[in-house]
Amino acid sequence: MTLTIPTLLTLFRIVLIPVMVAVFYLPYGWTNIAAAGIFILGAVTDWADGWIARRYGMYSAFGAFLDPVADKLTVAFALLLVVERHDTPVMAMLAAVIIGREITISALREWMAQMGAHGLVKVAALGKLKTIVQMVAISCLLFEEDLLGLPVFRLGEWLLAVAAALTLWSGWDYLRAAWPTMRRKG
Repeated sequence: MTLTIPTLLTLFRIVLIPVMVAVFYLPYGWTNIAAAGIFILGAVTDWADGWIARRYGMYSAFGAFLDPVADKLTVAFALLLVVERHDTPVMAMLAAVIIGREITISALREWMAQMGAHGLVKVAALGKLKTIVQMVAISCLLFEEDLLGLPVFRLGEWLLAVAAALTLWSGWDYLRAAWPTMRRKG
């Protein structure tokens, strides 16, 4: 197996997860900003690995498998950190919706691939929008502090609610697209 630059970036994203968690729990006042920075670095490398793969044709089966795994792990761990620090029922519910949808759609994609209908559950524009809103929301929630008078955490809460709504909507689209195959091949 040859490791391409996009795959190396994806592996780097996975390595950033325990670093983000460790930094988050350090006993210093700046750790929220550092954890947000690490999360943002991961989001930028996610964009970069996709761009490089498309631009230079650096696709690999391993990279195609690993990229969504890295995305889901990063989002899940970041949301767990946010909920741990801000353990409200609303925050827990929003995180549960997002994490639950990611697990469900991953399982659906795997099952559809086994059915020979993987093309029906490809990432759509709505899913990309959901991802962007989700990444900005989580960055704001990890950052926590006001910035130039902007209530960053409050903005993150609202954006996470929007991301959860987009998550449900795009999840519904995936299920609706897969439904005919699910009914036929039960």
